[in-house]
Amino acid sequence: MYFPAVALIVAERDGAPVGFAGVAEGNLEMLFVTNEVRGGGVGTLLLREAISSLGVTKVDVNEQNEGAHGFYLSRGFVQIGRDELDGDGRPYPTLHLKFSQ
Repeated sequence: MYFPAVALIVAERDGAPVGFAGVAEGNLEMLFVTNEVRGGGVGTLLLREAISSLGVTKVDVNEQNEGAHGFYLSRGFVQIGRDELDGDGRPYPTLHLKFSQ
């Protein structure tokens, strides 16, 4: 399980969680927003908080996840590398991004 290994930020709306970000050692390990609020700025707010409060400087993205890749690029990240395999050795290319602002 990942949660004990990361610092979490939770976004709430009307007292209910609508998204979260998990950070470990400057890496954004996870960012999730519920479908109900997706596109409403919650992910951007979580990312900004992760950068400012938890020192996020890097994130890895599955190359096939074009939406996530575009999201991070449009918020100040640049691609600095690519691996043919994911972290578990599976054939899912991973893009390495770094915050540049």
